[in-house]
Amino acid sequence: MKHTLFKHIRLVLLHILFWIAVWFFFIYFFSYNSNDWKYIIWFSTFILPVTIAVTYFMVYYLIPKYLLTKKYVKFVLYSFYTFLVSANIIVPLIFGSFIFISNYNIRHMPPMSKNIVFVLIMVYLIVGIVGFVSLLNRNFTAISRNKELQNKILETQLQLKEQELQYLKMQIHPHFLFNTLNTIYGFALKQSKQTPELILMLSNLLDYILYQINKPKVSLKEEVLHIREYINMEKIRFQDSLKVIFISNEINENIQVAPMLLIPFVENAFKHGDIINGFLKIEVTIEVIDNKMNFVIRNTALNQEKENGKSGIGLDNIRKRLDMHYNNNYKLQFEKSNDWFTVNLQIFNLNAETNA
Repeated sequence: MKHTLFKHIRLVLLHILFWIAVWFFFIYFFSYNSNDWKYIIWFSTFILPVTIAVTYFMVYYLIPKYLLTKKYVKFVLYSFYTFLVSANIIVPLIFGSFIFISNYNIRHMPPMSKNIVFVLIMVYLIVGIVGFVSLLNRNFTAISRNKELQNKILETQLQLKEQELQYLKMQIHPHFLFNTLNTIYGFALKQSKQTPELILMLSNLLDYILYQINKPKVSLKEEVLHIREYINMEKIRFQDSLKVIFISNEINENIQVAPMLLIPFVENAFKHGDIINGFLKIEVTIEVIDNKMNFVIRNTALNQEKENGKSGIGLDNIRKRLDMHYNNNYKLQFEKSNDWFTVNLQIFNLNAETNA
């Protein structure tokens, strides 16, 4: 409230100062070749209200109502009417000054105040300058508001993307835990001696998930390490019916990816893979060459669905996460052939992470 009041007072003071400056400008202009200061001051004082009225009428009525709304014909027409009205006021002011200030002595009149054209030029020079500045200010204000609106829209979109990303991450937790806890539950029913080992492996994976999932990026080397741990857990569950080939080149510790990016692929391979001829076979290849990652995982499958590249909740979510983190910077392919289901993920530039 106080801030608004202060702003209005400041604006009024600026307007007053501006018109005082215009008044002095008129005095300076009409004093050309004349020393009759009494006449000059009074004449400038008479002309000033007309100038103020025409200026405000132009700036606060004609320009917003007709010029800015692109009603150009009406703007020109009403501007012409305004000119005629102001001219019919200024002409009597000139003759009135001649009668009442100079006492019919035309020699006492400053040369510039005698000429109606010069007086009109001076008045409309001020009107034109103020109108032009007003248009520039309105244009600047509109640009600022548009930028502010765009920033708010971008900020809102970013918040929505972050919320969606968090939602997708949260979905990974129950999906992963459900499968793993089912495995431990089965071993506990059998009173297997390997149950404590499974629980310890799960503890390590949970530590990774809970503390790393909220980070924007994690080390790819660490992600690969936990993939190995996950595979070791599954080896215990499948016992002799599982055959896994895991190939990975040496990965630099500085290379980073989005957390839990690859584990859902591995999880789905075990969940949707089929035992064929007594074995579930899974082959995993992870290579990083010149900042380009190539990840391939294959599993034996009889009726693995390939439609739209979906295979379980995990793969559907991971596609959305890839769009958010690596938009236009990755290629994800699914292929089903000869009892094998293959997922091939390529990220072309690991450093070029973008939020779509």
